[in-house]
Amino acid sequence: MTNNISTVYVCSNCDAQFSKWNGRCLECGAWGTLQVQNIDKKNENKGLLKISPVETLELDKIEINKFERIKTSITEIDRVLGGGIIPGSLILLGGEPGVGKSTIVAQIADALSKNDKIIFYVSGEESAHQIKDRLERLNCNLKNIKFISEINIEKIISTVENLKPDLVIIDSIQTVYTSNLPSESGSLNQIRASAVKFLELAKSKNISIILIGHITKDGQLAGPKSLEHIVDTVIYLETDKANNFRVLRAVKNRFGSINEIGIFEMTGVGFKEITNPGGIFLELNDNKIPGTVISSIMEGSRPFLIEVQALTTKTFFGYPQRKTSGFDLNRLQVLLAVLIKRAKINLSNQDVILNIAGGIKINEPELDLAVCTAIVSSLLDQNIDRKTLILGEVGLGGEIRNVFKLEQRLLEAEKLGFEKAIIPECNIKVKKIKLIKIKNISEILNYMKK
Repeated sequence: MTNNISTVYVCSNCDAQFSKWNGRCLECGAWGTLQVQNIDKKNENKGLLKISPVETLELDKIEINKFERIKTSITEIDRVLGGGIIPGSLILLGGEPGVGKSTIVAQIADALSKNDKIIFYVSGEESAHQIKDRLERLNCNLKNIKFISEINIEKIISTVENLKPDLVIIDSIQTVYTSNLPSESGSLNQIRASAVKFLELAKSKNISIILIGHITKDGQLAGPKSLEHIVDTVIYLETDKANNFRVLRAVKNRFGSINEIGIFEMTGVGFKEITNPGGIFLELNDNKIPGTVISSIMEGSRPFLIEVQALTTKTFFGYPQRKTSGFDLNRLQVLLAVLIKRAKINLSNQDVILNIAGGIKINEPELDLAVCTAIVSSLLDQNIDRKTLILGEVGLGGEIRNVFKLEQRLLEAEKLGFEKAIIPECNIKVKKIKLIKIKNISEILNYMKK
């Protein structure tokens, strides 16, 4: 007689299945979480024949109702979200501890409450008194903000469906749990199931939901990777410790671009928008230092001016060292080879150290010409005027190629008072900046000898 009963061991933390018992789950690493389950193979496929086919829809006959985005009136946030919050969207906000996640959602709640929107703030980590104290410190309008001190998802969803707010803030997704699973809150299964339930709520009731997520030591959102696939938008709040700025960046957005960023400054009363951040990474001084040049990068539709620093010193250990901070080391090696071969600059006995000031990390070919100029400037011990912008991609033949959105970068430099720009040969014209157009990397030497 055939045995139709099969035994498997299932992890109560991550739902992984194994054919034999282990003291530790091989998937999530939890101890003592494997539980035995019996599966009847005979009845495994019963009921499949009773399933009726689903209705198919003709896309060309479906009428689309365009939803108006909910404007937060915070320009930097609306920019990152693609113009505002889409009704019925599920947004995941991540960031390191203490970066200001609760502060920024509080300011979003304040902005919407002033526009007569109803906001539910759900927290399992803080009490109502703590939330109110933070909101009052940030000078928030408390009139339309309701607080729910609950971590059971079924109770939260029942309350939301009954009162129908415009926005729900969950602080945080790692603290809530569903009664449908036996595992504790914060486990991979609970986080996944909780996100799915909030997604169903958002889509069925057309209610926008913001989930706050914690970050692990390696900089990833805590929980299963599928969490980022479930939600509509994933945004990160990052910190620039060197300048005390906060950067809001989208890494996934079903309703807008992921290339936009928002810049904020942390103050005693919350975040303050940096509406014209083109020069925030530049030092406000006129010190002329050999090896220092100014270039420009693009973040979404915005140009930012940055400082490229290079230092060349004579090699004492036989093999020249190449070090970078904020720039790709392999790209630096390529540019050094071009300088040696095409510009006839001897760097074989020189250590080269390259730094992008401000602690930012860049990997754009538009900085090639600025990097090469900074290296030559340090080698020859000659200054480059800080009112000169240098832009261009360098090819292996030493040719200088055009860059993306060059005119927009030049206009930003013009606003900041720049007087000259060394750029590739092109047809662009600007009013206040003198353009020095070059075709080959060797022309940089001619410019510096003048």
